[in-house]
This record gives sequence, structure tokens and C-alpha cells, in this order.
Amino acid sequence: MIRFFSILLSLLTLNLSSMIIDNLNDVRADWTAISDQVMGGISEVNFYEIEEDGETFYRLEGNVSTENNGGFIQSRVKMNINSNNFDGIRLKVRGNNNEYFIHLRAPRMLPWNYFYSEFYVTDQWQTIELPIKNFKYSRNGNELLGSTNIRSIGLVAYGKDFSAQLDIAGIELY
Repeated sequence: MIRFFSILLSLLTLNLSSMIIDNLNDVRADWTAISDQVMGGISEVNFYEIEEDGETFYRLEGNVSTENNGGFIQSRVKMNINSNNFDGIRLKVRGNNNEYFIHLRAPRMLPWNYFYSEFYVTDQWQTIELPIKNFKYSRNGNELLGSTNIRSIGLVAYGKDFSAQLDIAGIELY
């Protein structure tokens, strides 16, 4: 009986220490792709699933344009988790040798506010870990995410004119 409770406690601890958001296998997220066209921009976004060399992954791609006060494309998944339960976000990604961003949104945030962290991808698959404590607030950059609920996670190409291509083979909280 004691062994049963020890195993149960171990399993519960494992579940609290990480959470798969999407692995393109048995855990799938409901992704939504948006661009700055929602506010008058002209950036174009595509988000779709690909299988290549036996690996399945998502591709976020498009032309990011800063014309008309625009400059972003994004794929976002809604959720409701407490950031205090996790240390960071882990991604398996590759891309076109550019900088990309993760945007986290909390309840009661205005649509143009978010917490963010940047990451750089190469054309080789890599695992990137982004600690939650390093996310910055978009409004002034000084406020920390702290202990709050996260209502969405967005993968974003932002801020300059370029052709974006970001491949995502997995995302989880750790």
C-alpha cells in the first residue's frame, strides 16, 4: 500500500513539473493564425502541418510587413494555466535563421499588451528553453510575469520586414 502511494505521488509530481501543449502526436493544441491585418496591416500568414523525413511539424510562415502600422504574424493557442507551476517554455524548432518571439497573455490584459521572450532559430532542429522569469512586459519592459494565469501562448514573427518561416515540432511548459 505504501508503495502504491509512493508511485502515485511520483506520477502526480511529474504531471505538475511539465505539461505538453502540443507534440503533434497524442497531444494537440487548437492553433489559430492571425496577422496584423486585424488592425489594418498587410502581413500575410500561413500555418499548417507538414511531414518531412518522418517528422511531423507545424510551419508558421508568411511575409511580415511594417506598412500601415503593421508588422506581425502569429499562431496562438488558448489555455488557462498558472505560470507559478512552471519554470519556462520548451520548444523544438527550426527556421530561416531569424529571431522570433513567444507572447504570453494573462487575463484582463488589453489586446496590445503581452509578456514576451525572443529566441533565434537556425535551419537545424534545436530545443530552446525560455524561463518564465525572463519574459518582459510589452508596455514598458519592467514588469515581470510573476504568478498569474496564462490565457494564451503565441509564436510570433514581428517587428521588421521579412519572410518568416518557423517550424515547430513540439511545445511544452517545464
